[in-house]
Amino acid sequence: MYSKFAHLEDFPSAFDAKTCVRRGLCPVTKMQPQGDEELESHTLYFEQHGRGKNRIVFIMGLNSSSFSWLYQVRHFGTSGSERREEEVSKDEEDEDVDQDGGYTVLVFDNRGVGNSSTPVGPYSTSAMAEDVVALLDYVGWTEDRNLHVVGVSLGGMIAQAYRIPNRITSLVLAVTTPGGYPWNNLPPLFGMASLAKFTFTPEVEKKAEIVLPMVYPLKWMKETAKDDPQGRTNFEIEVEEFVYRVSVTRKQQFMGHFSQMAAGLTHCVQPDRLRQISQSIPKVTIVTGDEDNLIRISNSHRLKEAMPEAELVQFEETGHGLHTQRKREFNRLIQRTIREGSERLAKGWSTEKEYDFDYDF
Repeated sequence: MYSKFAHLEDFPSAFDAKTCVRRGLCPVTKMQPQGDEELESHTLYFEQHGRGKNRIVFIMGLNSSSFSWLYQVRHFGTSGSERREEEVSKDEEDEDVDQDGGYTVLVFDNRGVGNSSTPVGPYSTSAMAEDVVALLDYVGWTEDRNLHVVGVSLGGMIAQAYRIPNRITSLVLAVTTPGGYPWNNLPPLFGMASLAKFTFTPEVEKKAEIVLPMVYPLKWMKETAKDDPQGRTNFEIEVEEFVYRVSVTRKQQFMGHFSQMAAGLTHCVQPDRLRQISQSIPKVTIVTGDEDNLIRISNSHRLKEAMPEAELVQFEETGHGLHTQRKREFNRLIQRTIREGSERLAKGWSTEKEYDFDYDF
């Protein structure tokens, strides 16, 4: 299998080696054959950055590797390490990552993408959520109320499928959906057309020209980037970042691509389940952009309706790539969510009712 021949040193990383505490391949779904030998169903590639008190696991979206969390790892993963001068923001609005005890960041590639292996599909968000639990167990993040979860797009769907709310202090659901019937999970027409074109375009530069208008507003892409010494547009910078990420990411297999799409299309979490999640976690934040071409903004409002305890935040003139387009605002929102969840817990927060999350949906 893939995991039997993959060597960690063969995998390049987009992240800074100075902040990396640990990286590895986590075996998932061990099966016991007739003999004594254990077989691995698949493996998950992961990296851990920072040495702070607050543990964050970031869950990436459809067919994207963990390297898409580059801005978040640069920000949160420097905690407790020697920070390179160019990584320290001069923006007075930025918050010190060490002020609340710092952060430890866990990022990983979902099954079927990046450096993780590709089991036979199709996949489901509940199965992909079990992958994450296996990874958390593997790295020893098993304590109650000692985990902060951030999921974007398909990653937010996976986070909704967790069966471990007792471990979680705060949850951020970004540009995501509770799902429903497959046709309800389809993106708007422009997003569908762009996804189809992107899938069958081999050239990296041309892929960038397709994907960027899909995830960012056209107006924003034409603007000159803030703090860029070369005076480039946001589009020029994002093309460069996209090409770089692709250059250090293993080519995705056809099976992984369409199996992850199947997980997104079949995702469905009922309102009563969402209400249970909302009542079982001290702080939940739902965040969306008002110009999302992939997941309709109405889906974030559906989440809010089912999760009345949650906070809904909407960024203006913002697309599906919210975590990169509004990286500073998004990072500050994560920090505030973590702080408020921790404060509520410290003040004696407790769930009114214990729910059974050990069932399929």
